[in-house]
Amino acid sequence: MRVGVIGGGQLARMMIPAAIELGVEIRVLAETEGSSAQVAATMVGDYRDVDTVLAFARDVDVVTFDHEHVPQDVLARLVETGVAVHPGPAALAVAQDKLLMRCRLSEIGIPIPDWAEARAAGDVDAFLAEHSGVAVAKTPRGGYDGKGVRVIQSAAEIADWLALGPVLLEEKVGFIRELAQSVARRPSGQLAVYPLVESTQRDGVCAEVIAPAPKAGRTAQAAAARIATTIAEEIGVTGILAVELFETDDERILVNELAMRPHNSGHWSIEGAVTSQFEQHVRAVLDLPLGSPEARAPWTVMVNILGGPADGDLDRARAHALQQHPTAQVHLYGKSPRPGRKIGHVTAFGTELDDVAYTARAAAAAFD
Repeated sequence: MRVGVIGGGQLARMMIPAAIELGVEIRVLAETEGSSAQVAATMVGDYRDVDTVLAFARDVDVVTFDHEHVPQDVLARLVETGVAVHPGPAALAVAQDKLLMRCRLSEIGIPIPDWAEARAAGDVDAFLAEHSGVAVAKTPRGGYDGKGVRVIQSAAEIADWLALGPVLLEEKVGFIRELAQSVARRPSGQLAVYPLVESTQRDGVCAEVIAPAPKAGRTAQAAAARIATTIAEEIGVTGILAVELFETDDERILVNELAMRPHNSGHWSIEGAVTSQFEQHVRAVLDLPLGSPEARAPWTVMVNILGGPADGDLDRARAHALQQHPTAQVHLYGKSPRPGRKIGHVTAFGTELDDVAYTARAAAAAFD
């Protein structure tokens, strides 16, 4: 069986060992030479070009994704030519456009922040007047890791965005922490729900994940699982769906963002779950029986390596991390260090949260 992954980033890279263990071949369509995932059979080309993507898909059993940016016309042509695409175009459209996402989530009764579409300064003024003079503005397409997001108090602050098209406005939610719920769904309908996790963001980028989310009661866990499974079934998501959530100071669980692929909040599962999100995604898109999403240990902590050592010496940093913290698991993505860049992550697991968190954080700090 061959799975074709469009996108050559670290998510595709981390699907490869999981696929190999299942006896599945991974092929990657990477944007550039030297991509993170070029440890697999790789074709380099433009994922926006129909002919390139059709040529890539010719020798695979299913096409899936490292990112959600493949244009709808390209996805439509794949389907027209009989290629299995998971998740499918209709589901991916919801992840590609935040305005469509908010519309669809509202239609199926999913709790989300109050929102509006702004096409002119007057729309922004009206929304601000109804929300204490502050709002979160987002570009409908292309934003990630804090990009395409601004907290605003006037229309002038997004005049450049409004000149290009509509903008999503959301209430500024008073949240006490961010959570994430992952679920896998195969085309035949089977679902597997992972433990609810807590994520910490720094400068709009995921910095740390704790699994399971500390002090998350049964009510919150059930609500998050219900939200994620409802979205997966109603929108028809196949593969891994990651739902980023706000836990508010008035005890609500609200959806922030969706990702229809393996997600940073699920990296803990490589060591921390019976079936990692990467193996689960491969199983799901091939419509194979899903594995157990249960945690292997009481606590798992994943810490992202952001930027990397100032001298660029990853070999030295890795050796130091492993020498000082032999129970930590270090994952590097084949990327050169650069300020703010995700170049890897560290995972630790065990029975005591304080010890596990210390190990993961200290090992990651070796790369500072």
